[in-house]
Amino acid sequence: MKNSICFVLFILVSVSGCTQNNPVKIDTMNFKKLTLQEEDVIVNKGTEPPFSGKYVDFFEDGTYKCKRCGAVLFTSDSKFKSECGWPSFDDAIPGAVKKTPDPDGMRTEITCARCGAHLGHVFTGEGFTAKNTRYCVNSISMDFSSAKVKMKPATDTAIVAGGCFWGVEYYMQKAAGVISTEVGYIGGSGDNPTYEKVCSHTTGYAEAVRIIFDPNKTNYENVIKLFFEIHDPTQLNRQGPDMGDQYRSAVFYLNSEQKGTAEKLIDILKKKGFKVVTQVVPATMFWKAEDYHQNYYAKNDESPYCHIYVKRF
Repeated sequence: MKNSICFVLFILVSVSGCTQNNPVKIDTMNFKKLTLQEEDVIVNKGTEPPFSGKYVDFFEDGTYKCKRCGAVLFTSDSKFKSECGWPSFDDAIPGAVKKTPDPDGMRTEITCARCGAHLGHVFTGEGFTAKNTRYCVNSISMDFSSAKVKMKPATDTAIVAGGCFWGVEYYMQKAAGVISTEVGYIGGSGDNPTYEKVCSHTTGYAEAVRIIFDPNKTNYENVIKLFFEIHDPTQLNRQGPDMGDQYRSAVFYLNSEQKGTAEKLIDILKKKGFKVVTQVVPATMFWKAEDYHQNYYAKNDESPYCHIYVKRF
């Protein structure tokens, strides 16, 4: 009986010994490749110089993740200003951070519970916050994900002039992502211009098209590229048989980004050998044209007489 008990104890000790000598394997397949500086802190348990990390005085809403494996460690709600020289948090995501006393018993190291990456140390009893805890973390051990969701606006607008507005509208209506179009007058003087006044060449107005498009399906650059491909941007104050300043080629930009896009595309065309005369000018008041001009070709079942698609990009 005694021999049986000893045998059982031997087996238990053996199994226990095998378990202790068989460490848990960590999947390193998805680990981020570290720089030498990152490795010095995250792997070799170094410390970045105080007040040198990018998250020391950083308080944007979001989450802080392990630099090596991407596990979420802290939220911005727990971050506070401690003036200690390193990012400070008074709490961590439950189960995300492992605490291990240093061999000298003086401090407690904190590491990522998923991958073991060195984060820093945790301190208590300092009285900084009601939780009385400070997770002192190296900025270099973390990545930040902002809580701000950058949403594209539901619609965007482009205004262009390139000859008779009937033809420009015809092609723009067919473009992917375009929600609506309307023809009108822009770039002149005097209120409430009419077609007759504009045709007198005394107002300075251009026949133009205002294009409303979905920026989730297309973008301003695509719209302006199409504009340069459905009219001849090398003709000055005319388009086909239509002559006069009302038929000039122009991009009426609504912001500096649109201005830059139009100028960039013109530079590309010029490098291709096109002698572009298109004006790039700030948008002024857009006056909607008379109803009979709106959607003209579709209502009259006709096709443009002075506009044709020519690929230029």
